[in-house]
Amino acid sequence: MQPLAATTPVPRSYGPVNWRGVYALYQRETVRFFRYAAETLGAPTVSAVIFLAVFHLALSGEDPRPGISLSAFIGPGIVMFMMAHAAFEGGSIPMLFHKMEGMITDVISAPLTPLEMLAGYVLPATTSAMTVGAVVLGLVAIFVDLPLHSVTAIIGFAFAASLLMALLGLVVGIWAERWDGYSAVETFLVAPLGFLSGAFFPVDNLPETMRWLFHVNPIFQAVEGFRYGFIGQAQTSLVLAASVLAGMSLILGLIAWRMLAVGYRIKP
Repeated sequence: MQPLAATTPVPRSYGPVNWRGVYALYQRETVRFFRYAAETLGAPTVSAVIFLAVFHLALSGEDPRPGISLSAFIGPGIVMFMMAHAAFEGGSIPMLFHKMEGMITDVISAPLTPLEMLAGYVLPATTSAMTVGAVVLGLVAIFVDLPLHSVTAIIGFAFAASLLMALLGLVVGIWAERWDGYSAVETFLVAPLGFLSGAFFPVDNLPETMRWLFHVNPIFQAVEGFRYGFIGQAQTSLVLAASVLAGMSLILGLIAWRMLAVGYRIKP
């Protein structure tokens, strides 16, 4: 692995992309993810089985949509739920850990532009989340007979949701100064977004006056787009879903880039 830091700070420039530096940061975080696979991969898979069992027992006998079994409906929702949470953790925890342990100095001293730093943190989080999604999907497929409608929608929305939540995680990781700040965002923002995304129940069963709360939730758009790839049905427009995810990713990406560019809470 290439070292991330030079002996003295190197001024950042906006010339050719420093792919070696980006890859070094990407490699470091990806290796960390697989080194602790028992936690990073084991915990989501166990949680997925528990969710599947609980909701199947609680709602047994109910078909959420005509011709679609309960298991086939909530299976993709569980996979997306786990991916979104893994992406948020992967984007926020490394940045916060590096800041608290003083390791962020190695990163900001390396010849990396703010955009390259952003890529070095977000891309491994996105990769980790999609790895979690693939493992959880493989496990869910053992217990659930999942149909397959569109591989493009499955991969596209998995990537878009993972990227969005990784960017959100990076913004939170830069903003938070201690673990309690991270935990507050995870508890009061990320968890509600996940549970109120329609991942575990059909939104069309809710009163009309409440449905808008779900439609403004980007995770709802991601879940419906991802679920469409399996069952061929969605409670939202796929174009709208893709536009929401792309637009919010752009906004969060600009915020994260600006925070890195000005050294917001990352200056040694």
